[in-house]
Amino acid sequence: MTATDRSLELVHTAAQAAADKLAHDVIAYDVSDVLSITDAFLLASAPNDRQVKSIVDEIEERLSKELGVKPVRREGDREARWVLLDYVDIVVHVQHSEERVFYALERLWKDCPELELPADAKATRGKAAEHAELRAEGDDAEFGEPR
Repeated sequence: MTATDRSLELVHTAAQAAADKLAHDVIAYDVSDVLSITDAFLLASAPNDRQVKSIVDEIEERLSKELGVKPVRREGDREARWVLLDYVDIVVHVQHSEERVFYALERLWKDCPELELPADAKATRGKAAEHAELRAEGDDAEFGEPR
């Protein structure tokens, strides 16, 4: 069994929305062969809580306006460290960068096929590492230490 066309449409729209709000490392997996509860997982991250919320809000708004769907469940809003949007056909995980590294969902789902995403979403790959490196350089400069 593979992800349905509807699931792929949801994933593409959500991935583009996440990319538009500058999400990091957007990736999607077809989990339909290993899970019966959903077809696909979309993962995205951001370096701070406010941006996590912004990405989640944009995904929710875009899927509602463009495809007429609302999540059946939304979890993790209060802390905004890991927000889950359950659309039944797909589940969207937007995580704070620290949670993304700690929980390493990619490692859990690495045997599942990766889904093709819009170019803007693909361009987000490696952004978390790039952001961390720039931040480290900024911290070094702040303390007068050359890198």
